[in-house]
Amino acid sequence: MSSDPIEALIEAQGLPASYRNVVETFWQPLANGIAREATKHRPLIVGINGGQGSGKSTLCAFLEVLLAKRGVRAVTLSIDDLYLGKAEREALAKEVHPLFATRGVPGTHSPALGLAIIEQICAGRAFELPRFDKATDERRPQGERISGPVDILLLEGWCVACRPQADEELLEPVNDLERDEDPEGIWRAVANLWLSGEYRKLFDQIDMLVMLKVPEFDAVLANRRKQEEKLRASQPDAPELMDDAALKRFCQHYERLTLHMLEDLPRRADVLFEIGPDQVPKNLPDGL
Repeated sequence: MSSDPIEALIEAQGLPASYRNVVETFWQPLANGIAREATKHRPLIVGINGGQGSGKSTLCAFLEVLLAKRGVRAVTLSIDDLYLGKAEREALAKEVHPLFATRGVPGTHSPALGLAIIEQICAGRAFELPRFDKATDERRPQGERISGPVDILLLEGWCVACRPQADEELLEPVNDLERDEDPEGIWRAVANLWLSGEYRKLFDQIDMLVMLKVPEFDAVLANRRKQEEKLRASQPDAPELMDDAALKRFCQHYERLTLHMLEDLPRRADVLFEIGPDQVPKNLPDGL
C-alpha cells in the first residue's frame, strides 16, 4: 500500500487512480474551508447532507485525511450509525405505525445518542462512536473508541439538517408506499413531528452545512443499487440483502423527505456541490 495517505485511501476505497483529481479539485478546497471555520469554532460541527449513495462517507474519509495533514483532527459520525435496532423499531411499529419497522425516516434513529457524543466532544472526554451494520440491520455491540481532543465532527447523513414540512405538504402521498401503506398519513405525520423535536436539537448543533445535491430522486435509487451491489459482493451471505423489488420499496421510505430537502437545503447550505451521475461534483462552489 502506498505511503501517501491519499493514494492509500483511493486504493482502500476501490476508486480509480484518476479520483485523485477529484480530491485535489473539490475535496482539498473544501477541507481548506472547513479548517478556516475550525479557527472560529472548536470543536466545529460540520453537517454533510446528501441523498443515498451521493458519496458522503467517501467524502468524509478524505476530509479526515486532508484535515489531518493540516494538523486538524476530524472524526465522522453517520446518522445511519444512530439507527435503532430491530427490536426497538418493531416496538415502534406496534405502538405507532407498521412502517417504522424499516430504518430510515426520523423516528428510527436515536438523536439523543448523537447529542451525547457532541457533549463528550465539547467536554474533551473520550467517547465511543456507534457503528450500525446494514448487513444485519443492527447496531454493532461495540463501536469505535475515540480518545483525546477532537477538533471537528463530520455529521453525515441523508436527512442531516432536514426541517419539517408544512402540514399541508403531508396530505398527498408521494408514491405507492404512502398511498397503500400509509393512507391516513399517520406515519409521515409522526416522522415530521420528530423532525421538530429531538432531530431539530441535534441539527441545531451544526456550525457549517455542506450539501451533495443529486439532480433528482431517481439518482438516489440508482446510487443505492450500487451500494447494495457492493454489500452483496463483500458479504454475500448477509441476511438483510435486498433484491431489486425490495430495494425500490425501501427507497420509497426516503422519497418524501429527499424531495423536500432538494427544494429546501440548497437555500440553507453553506457549501453546495452539484453531484453528477458519476457521483463526482460538477462544480466548485463559490467561496472555496
